[in-house]
Amino acid sequence: MSTFIGKYDAKADVKGRIFIPSSYRKLLPEGDRSKVVMRKDADNDCLVLYPESVWNKKLDDFKSKLDEWNADDQLLLMQFVSDAEWLEIDSQGRVLISKKYLQLIGIENSEVLFVGMMDRFAVWGKSKFESVKLTPVDFAARLKEKMTKQPE
Repeated sequence: MSTFIGKYDAKADVKGRIFIPSSYRKLLPEGDRSKVVMRKDADNDCLVLYPESVWNKKLDDFKSKLDEWNADDQLLLMQFVSDAEWLEIDSQGRVLISKKYLQLIGIENSEVLFVGMMDRFAVWGKSKFESVKLTPVDFAARLKEKMTKQPE
């Protein structure tokens, strides 16, 4: 399993093409190097890009928690899947993200930030990420709380 870590600056060109950092492209599984699945994050103003194999596993896990005969569950599944898109990775390692999504995540001056999320990675507007990330003190406190929490 690939582990996407770190942060990488990038620029969106006028057409919305963005180079995926080479260190991330190298980590994509062999069969997942021509396309990724993009989904707007439900809670944050960022886009999450999944290798196809990871997306399929997440989708299977999600579907297993739903009742196919429950109308609310089916609506939830439809909305989750309909908010996702395939992005082709071109021969130069770029993806084309529509202006709608770039505006939605607050891309300013074409400045983009790729942020690793272990089995997937996120695309943020650089200034947006800086404005929402935790301060070092808050990060340390929340990390300690999560890591020392006792199982229920």
